[in-house]
Amino acid sequence: MSPAQFKGQDLQEKDDLLVAQLKRGQQSALKGIYDTHGKRIYALCFRLSGDKEIAEDICQEVFVQVWQKIHNFRGDSKFSTWLYSVASNVAISHLRKQKSWWRSWFGSAEQNEAELENIEVNDEQTNHDLSRSGLDKHIANLPEQARMVFVLFAVEGWRHEEIGKKLNIAVGSSKAQYHRAKQLLQQALNNEEAITGASR
Repeated sequence: MSPAQFKGQDLQEKDDLLVAQLKRGQQSALKGIYDTHGKRIYALCFRLSGDKEIAEDICQEVFVQVWQKIHNFRGDSKFSTWLYSVASNVAISHLRKQKSWWRSWFGSAEQNEAELENIEVNDEQTNHDLSRSGLDKHIANLPEQARMVFVLFAVEGWRHEEIGKKLNIAVGSSKAQYHRAKQLLQQALNNEEAITGASR
């Protein structure tokens, strides 16, 4: 067994233990789950919202939901899969309540970049590749719907059919928003390379 496989198995065993404790009402287990998954959940919330304060609110609500709904987790999938599904659902619901869902807005690039530098991501391949490529800071500045579709499809692995159902949009619209996000990201990366090249 490779070190990565062992690490993954060890994490799953830890999750299983914490889930069992949480189902027995041990609040300390919730802290253990937060310590294990909190940073990646926050990173997901920030990618989906593009805003630090909103991401913090969503992240807090996610773990409230975990405490309240842990008995809904039957163990049919890995706990981390269930947790990130809860986080995605909470984020989408929160953004809709904030009435920011259909606006195409851009946040402060400097603020988003600084916040992303403070996110201490784990060694999972997706997070590593996004941070290494500098793509993460550009994702935060995508128009909201394009950003949501891109994160759910490219980062979280949802199918366009699932995204369409969750966001109440057509499958074709989900695909179109994904392609729009890719085009905008490519443009942003090209502009960044041009600026970097000109400064040398």
